[in-house]
Amino acid sequence: MFHVKRSEPGALAFLDAALAEVRGANLLRERRVTAADPRSFASNDYLGLATRRPPAEDAGAGASRLLGGDRPVHAELEEAAASLVGLPAALAFSSGYAANLGVLSSLAGAGDLIVSDALNHASIIDGARLSRAQVAVVPHCDVEATAAALRRRRPGTRAFVVTESYFSMDADSPDLAALRAVCDGEAAALVVDEAHALGVLGPEGRGLCAAAGVVPDVLVGTFGKAFGAAGAFVSGSETLVAWLWNRARSFVFSTGMSPLLAAAALDGIRCSLAEPHRRERAAAGARQLRQGLTSAGLEVLGHGHIVPWVLGDTRRALWWADELQSHGVMVRAVRPPSVPAGTARLRLTVTASHESADIERLVTAVLDASTRAP
Repeated sequence: MFHVKRSEPGALAFLDAALAEVRGANLLRERRVTAADPRSFASNDYLGLATRRPPAEDAGAGASRLLGGDRPVHAELEEAAASLVGLPAALAFSSGYAANLGVLSSLAGAGDLIVSDALNHASIIDGARLSRAQVAVVPHCDVEATAAALRRRRPGTRAFVVTESYFSMDADSPDLAALRAVCDGEAAALVVDEAHALGVLGPEGRGLCAAAGVVPDVLVGTFGKAFGAAGAFVSGSETLVAWLWNRARSFVFSTGMSPLLAAAALDGIRCSLAEPHRRERAAAGARQLRQGLTSAGLEVLGHGHIVPWVLGDTRRALWWADELQSHGVMVRAVRPPSVPAGTARLRLTVTASHESADIERLVTAVLDASTRAP
């Protein structure tokens, strides 16, 4: 853990007061170094693949992929990622954040319109800002508001509708088929971030677009969650990938994805398809947890392998996180700005590594602590 120390007087002295204000609002995030725990309820390692040893590969690409850092394993990974989501081509990025920044800032520009769900990830928000396009933020999962925003755009301008398929803080999903129909009717492109769905949700873990029979114009996925590695990809047409190769600044001006991580991600995709019991274990554990918490009189949100429990006040969320961790249950309080003000929560994730006894221990700890809860 690091501790915030008073800085020397100077141009950054304002940070002392700023950090004190953040601490006073119970929003200061402090570093907590812990050993890897495959049964953590704060992990995005949904299929339990992150702790395996990766295949042997070079540690680094040595250069951007345009300047000599392109390796055979990159092409293999991109072919596998495109096949996973049923699209013609894919391009690997160093992170999901870089992928969303690269997509939106290279596709949209001044005069264009981006219609963005109010709860979209920070990487989508920042990518939209970097594009310099007009941004219309619509209420969460509101198809009618999306259609209305598209109808108001200036004639002759390009439009993009951007959403996640599975919102990780609320564990809910938009009506992807309805959004596809709206986009088709208004000549808009549909961009879907499947970061938290791929590997776990949909047929064979191929995502919620596949489950809905929807083909997005752009699909973003990550390798650092269900597939147990790091990095991300953008998938779509071969023309899209050629454009991103040339114009996505977060790709062009970055060292190529580590070949070691690319090999690990490729192995993760293959494992996810060959070992369906991992998805089944995560789904069964999530059902058990939801049933246990609702039977205890608690209201939890959404569906699937993420189980959000909204507590409201940041101090209350921190109390619950500390209390459960004292029972040996690894959780973290999620506070603004990661979630809207007044909706601090515990975001409980169930993975293939959890045994039924782990779920029971969490529910028992909640029941025990509820008698002392603020």
